[in-house]
Amino acid sequence: MEADIAMDMLEEIRVIINANLESLIEEQKAIFGEVAEVSGNVLLAGGKRLRPIVTYLVYQMAGGDDIDAILPLAMAFELIHTATLVHDDINDNSSVRRGKPTMHSMVGQSKAIIGGDWLFVQGFGLGGIYNEDVVKVMANCCAKIASAEFMQIDHVLNLATSPEDYLEIVKGKTAGPFAAAAKGAAMVADLDSTESDKLFEFGMELGIAFQLVDDLLDVVGDERIGKPRGIDVYEGKMTLPLIHALTILHGDEREELESIITNFDDSKFERLIQLLEIGGSINYSEILVNNHLERASQYLEEFDDCDAKSLLQFVASMVKNRNS
Repeated sequence: MEADIAMDMLEEIRVIINANLESLIEEQKAIFGEVAEVSGNVLLAGGKRLRPIVTYLVYQMAGGDDIDAILPLAMAFELIHTATLVHDDINDNSSVRRGKPTMHSMVGQSKAIIGGDWLFVQGFGLGGIYNEDVVKVMANCCAKIASAEFMQIDHVLNLATSPEDYLEIVKGKTAGPFAAAAKGAAMVADLDSTESDKLFEFGMELGIAFQLVDDLLDVVGDERIGKPRGIDVYEGKMTLPLIHALTILHGDEREELESIITNFDDSKFERLIQLLEIGGSINYSEILVNNHLERASQYLEEFDDCDAKSLLQFVASMVKNRNS
């Protein structure tokens, strides 16, 4: 499928999702007032809507043909995702998200905590219309997000963080929602457990690659990503390029990297990049992105060719080349 055609088709799905999210917020504002308005502003502030798009496309690839049957689940994962972003921004004391002020910077921390809770409840309420097995997939996903958040906090500025620690955090916090969205969509389309489990793994591999690209963007920088370069380093998050370099480098270079990470400021950024290049850590992360995306594609191979499958493969290429 040509890139221009694929982008147009994805945009059509995104427009449908956005329109339904906008309608939901308008309805809820009439009932819940300020909390719905403030939370809705964050929800509608932008984003590629990759999680609901993956939900929608997996459902179609699995043979689903009723858009009304899958839209609530697609919207649910976007609402839950936005809730986690609101709470993340509070924990990280971030003032900007997607180039716009974060909720807590606009209305204060107390209201932002409540706003994040409101988004989560709205998302889970939408997901609650499905059968028990689908709801269990969502509940397990949300519980793992919380577990991974706890673990990530424990590993802030922890120079002993291992690649295994990192992967466990990523699987729970970032990749898990992609995996649960894909599996949930397959279940709504009535696929059997073997096939839905394969689509769960597709989503997991896609989500891991997504986070690895995010790690790379944080260090190599791109003014279009909506957050300052190096923000993860400032916040003490142990991303894969840092973990890999700490493993590879020795002696004076290892000690220098430790000092840069624990006492980071803008003046040290170029040297940080040099040390990551010396350790081959940027290239290593790029190789892993390709590996995880290849695995994701392999899980799609046994499904019949169709537009939805082609678009899921295109989404994987978007993850690799994304800038926001």
